[in-house]
Amino acid sequence: MSARLTLLELFDAALRAVDGRASVEMALPRDARHSHVFAIGKAASSMTRGARAVLGGAPDTLLITKDGHADPDLRGAAGVTVLESAHPLPDTRSLAAGDELVRRVQALPEDACPLFLVSGGSSSLVEALLPGVSLDDLRALNELGLAAGWDIAQLNARRARLSRLKGGGVARLLGARRARALFISDVPGDDVDVIGSGLLGHHHGHCDNVDRQVVANVERAMRAAVEAGAARGLALEAGVRRFDGDAAAVAAHFLETLRTTQADGVVWGGESTVRLSARHGRGGRNTHLALAAARLLRPRESLTLLAAGTDGTDGPTDDAGAIVDAGTSARAELGGCDVERAFGDFDSGTALEAAGDLVYTGPTGTNVGDILIGLKQTATSLRGLTPPRVL
Repeated sequence: MSARLTLLELFDAALRAVDGRASVEMALPRDARHSHVFAIGKAASSMTRGARAVLGGAPDTLLITKDGHADPDLRGAAGVTVLESAHPLPDTRSLAAGDELVRRVQALPEDACPLFLVSGGSSSLVEALLPGVSLDDLRALNELGLAAGWDIAQLNARRARLSRLKGGGVARLLGARRARALFISDVPGDDVDVIGSGLLGHHHGHCDNVDRQVVANVERAMRAAVEAGAARGLALEAGVRRFDGDAAAVAAHFLETLRTTQADGVVWGGESTVRLSARHGRGGRNTHLALAAARLLRPRESLTLLAAGTDGTDGPTDDAGAIVDAGTSARAELGGCDVERAFGDFDSGTALEAAGDLVYTGPTGTNVGDILIGLKQTATSLRGLTPPRVL
């Protein structure tokens, strides 16, 4: 089996370990009773399915997710309202979703104990602005943060200053009501005050009755990839901390680690950043990182690398990421793409499409950040492996 197919198998194992439905089913007590469910984020549909599997019946559910991420089985399901919204930049649908969220939370009976399911992407999908703040102000902040390469914690902190919902705003709306909140984390330290810009985080100066629990994170995904490798006779080395910072710098560091490790491969989790130029093309942080690595690989070097988002999307694209090797740049050039031009113009998706190296999964039902997996083909035995699941 090729290294590329093995990488897809390992990535699939990582995704299954942090699946929204399975993670919620494992976390919710069998005797849980919640008559109201609020699910927000890219993994909202899968998390909702997990909640309904445990709760039974038809709890009143508001599901807010990204375009194309709504589970068809939940459309029209009894008690479920599905709102598709905008990501990564908010639009008028984000404000409409925020209005509906506020209305429903405020209308909850005082003795209600709602269940909140929160995953990454929530920051853009739902919003209620402070007086004097406009949608243009919010979009300008998001565009500035994305262009400047702010990390998720910095961007979310700035968003909270404009919002009635962020920074613990939903917890404040609950008042004295009891509630349970389950999170799929895509942020450093699994900080519930940062996930989704802190929709269900702690509100400064307000004591609440919210029981908070992180049910999936990138470390769990990394462990699953390492375990899947071990089941195939591969010794993989997991990163000891989440990667962050400039995508090109992360690519260089990852390749150096992969070259020097005594293991068969390396698995990292985290999120890189890119600082966009005024003129940029197709791609996201994972394809930019992958193309950066491809440019650094030596001719005929036996290393293969996957860089992908666990949510199945990379920035504003429908690609999850890419798998690159020492032949990527040459294949892209043969496909009619100037690799150096594409890299400089942040047009990595165009180059990697020309090379045939893009990875597409569609919505995955989770969102714990990004995964990097590298394999040393000369050091590994890839024989006798079962074909990977179709992602």
